[in-house]
Amino acid sequence: MSKPIYVLSGPNLNLLGVREPEIYGKQTLDDVRAACEARAAALGRQIVFRQTNHEGELIDWVQEAREAASALVINPAGYGHTSVALLDALKMLAIPIVECHLSNPASREEFRRHTYVSLAATGLVSGFGAKSYELAVEAAAGLSA
Repeated sequence: MSKPIYVLSGPNLNLLGVREPEIYGKQTLDDVRAACEARAAALGRQIVFRQTNHEGELIDWVQEAREAASALVINPAGYGHTSVALLDALKMLAIPIVECHLSNPASREEFRRHTYVSLAATGLVSGFGAKSYELAVEAAAGLSA
């Protein structure tokens, strides 16, 4: 069996369904996890699904993915706009990286229109709400062995 796809989420995503539902939707992170697990299973794949509010922990998981994952889906949340350290960790991966956002950052505030993660990502899925994660898992599965 192939290595799992890592699905990593950054800060405040643990509050999905509560935090600005008009932007991020009403589905919870548990709903997102279940949908990702179902999509991965339909594709004959498994996922490792994690969320953290701590930059260093997110970087540790990215580094872990170097050896343990077949691909990485990452919603960096606010760290995408601020973390050069996260970019440096992502640049060390030799697996596909799919950047994922619930909203469409290009249609939001100016500071959200740039992410460091995009400099390392193979591709980007954004603007489809919780469905963005499922689409990103599908893309990652298609790009990886």
